[in-house]
Amino acid sequence: MEIYNRYYKAMYNISFRIVKNSAEAEDVMQESFLNAFTKLHTFKGDVTFGAWLKRIVINNSIYHYKKQKKAKAVDLDEVLYKVEDNDGVSLNHNGYTELKAQKVMETMKNLKDNYRISLTLHLIEGYDYEEISEIMNISYANCRTTVSRAKESLRRKLNANVGL
Repeated sequence: MEIYNRYYKAMYNISFRIVKNSAEAEDVMQESFLNAFTKLHTFKGDVTFGAWLKRIVINNSIYHYKKQKKAKAVDLDEVLYKVEDNDGVSLNHNGYTELKAQKVMETMKNLKDNYRISLTLHLIEGYDYEEISEIMNISYANCRTTVSRAKESLRRKLNANVGL
């Protein structure tokens, strides 16, 4: 109970920022605590308990968020704009603006876990690099590199799917 009282507010806030629904965030937080307590034997101690629990909450929140949003389309122009690289080369060149947001989301599921998580946090949830590096327990520089490589991987996969 002491552990729960120490972490529940922060874990609820993390979940709420991702799922954007109070009741859903509460459910995810409760489920995450149950997961943590039932899998306590897998906690290796190489990170703090709070960081380990935060990772569980984030993964569960992302899973629930994707499940919620599966039927709803994300504004494709916004996602495409965010995936553009610095020199302006984007996914919507050559008239492929008809790509559906669902295709982008489906393609993101095929990325490596760290790419998928970092892109979801960055593009969909709007976390900045500093927040993502804290959430994923990686350095700021590693976070920027991971997000950049994830965007490039997503671009390649989408371009391969549309035959560019």
